[in-house]
Amino acid sequence: MLIKVILLVAIAVVVVLWLRTPGGARHLALRRIAVALFAVLAVLSVLFPDTWNDAAAVVGVGRGTDLLLYGLIVVFLASMVTTYRRFRDTEARLTLLARRIAIDEALNSRKVRPVATEDPADDPTEET
Repeated sequence: MLIKVILLVAIAVVVVLWLRTPGGARHLALRRIAVALFAVLAVLSVLFPDTWNDAAAVVGVGRGTDLLLYGLIVVFLASMVTTYRRFRDTEARLTLLARRIAIDEALNSRKVRPVATEDPADDPTEET
């Protein structure tokens, strides 16, 4: 039962982070702290693998590997959310850049027009 509560809270946190706008330096600091905690957890998992079985028993999951799987699902969801947001921001910036380039090219094409070097009267295709 405890694992269900933990997973639901974790999923709710992911959804809240998805709906929240990134906070610049604060957001970056939280990401760095999360990566550092993940690295420490990974090292501890290698050094003390039986700890996962004990933790799984505490929260009501049968095996430590199942608990790891549940945790990785939550991390994967969080990763999907951050990747989606980053991709959406990149698309918006790319759209603005493309618009800016199109406007600049349109303005430059008005200023610089090719000058005709031939006299139109010399054109043999025109009838007089």
